[in-house]
Amino acid sequence: MSINNLQLNNIQIISTLFPFISFNTLPMKIKFCFAVLLSILVTNLYAQNEKTVLLKTATGNIEGSLTIPDSNVQKTVVLIIAGSGPTDRDGNTMGMKNNSLKMLAAELNKNGIASLRYDKRGIGNSRDAGIKEADLRFENYINDVKGWISYLKNEQKFNKIVVIGHSEGSLIGIIASMDKNVNKFVSLAGAGEPADRILRAQLKNQPPSVTIQINAILDELVKGKTVDNTPPELNSILRKSVQPYMISWFKYDPQKEIAKLKIPVLIIQGTTDIQVTSNDAKKLLTAQPKAKLILIDGMNHILKQAPLDQNMNIATYTQPDLPLKKELIDNLIPFILAK
Repeated sequence: MSINNLQLNNIQIISTLFPFISFNTLPMKIKFCFAVLLSILVTNLYAQNEKTVLLKTATGNIEGSLTIPDSNVQKTVVLIIAGSGPTDRDGNTMGMKNNSLKMLAAELNKNGIASLRYDKRGIGNSRDAGIKEADLRFENYINDVKGWISYLKNEQKFNKIVVIGHSEGSLIGIIASMDKNVNKFVSLAGAGEPADRILRAQLKNQPPSVTIQINAILDELVKGKTVDNTPPELNSILRKSVQPYMISWFKYDPQKEIAKLKIPVLIIQGTTDIQVTSNDAKKLLTAQPKAKLILIDGMNHILKQAPLDQNMNIATYTQPDLPLKKELIDNLIPFILAK
C-alpha cells in the first residue's frame, strides 16, 4: 500500500497535532488510515467554506460557488471565468473531467484568497438561464461577468476584485474588467487574435474547396452579415442560427481590448498548450506592454503538466486527479496579493 505526497503531509500534520502519540512507531496501515481521515476532514472543511450563490438575470438564475477562507482578512476575491463551449464552473465539459478550475479555487483558498466560479448560462446548474442559440450574443457573457462583479462588490463587500479569464474567458474578462470595481486582471491561456482568425487557422487543413467556402462565409460574418444556404458539411460550426453569435464575437480584437485596461495585468501561458500558443500571449503583451508575461514550461491548456504530443496532451483532459502546474500557483498568488 503506497502513500502519496498529500498523505505524507497529513502524517506530518497529525504528528504535530497529536504529539502524545508515538506516531512513527505505528504500523504503516494505521498511519495510512490516519492520513486518509485527515484528508476527509480537510476536504469537509473546504466544502464548509464554499457556498452556492445565485446571480439573477432576465432569463434565469446563474449559479456559482463562492469560497471564502477564514483567513481572508484582506477581503480579496478572484472571479474565475471558464473557457469556450459547455464548460462548467469546475473547468469540465461532458466526457472531459479535469477539475482545473475547481483546483484553482482550492489553491486560492489554501492561500487565504476567496474566489467565485460559476456555471455559464445554459450550462450545468445555470441551464435555466440559457438563451436560444439564435438569440445568444457574446455580450450576454460579458454582462454576466459584470453582474458577478457588482454582486461581489455590493453584496459580499469585497475590497479587491481580481478577474481571471481562462481561454475564451480571457477576452470576456478583459472587456468586463474595464468596470471600475475590478482591481487586477489575469489572462490564462487567452487568445491574442480575433476569433475569426483563430477559426481560419484551425480549419486551414480542410480540402481546398471547403477552405474557400469557410473563408467566404467568415468574410461575410466579419462584415456583420449572415449567410444563407450554408453547405451541410459546415453546419456543425457555421449554421445560420449560430451566425449572429459569431458576428458579435468576431468584432472583438483581444489586442485592442487589452490595450484599454488601466489596471495591473498578468498574462500566463503554457508552452505545451495545443489550443493557444505562446505567440498569442506575446501579442497580448505587445498590446499591453505594462502587463507581466509568464510562460510556464510544460503547462497545457487545462493548466497541467503535459507533453506536446497531441494524444498524450489531450489525455490529461480526463485526469481530474492530475494537479495543476505548481509554477502557475507560484506566480499567480504573489500577483493577486501584491499591493
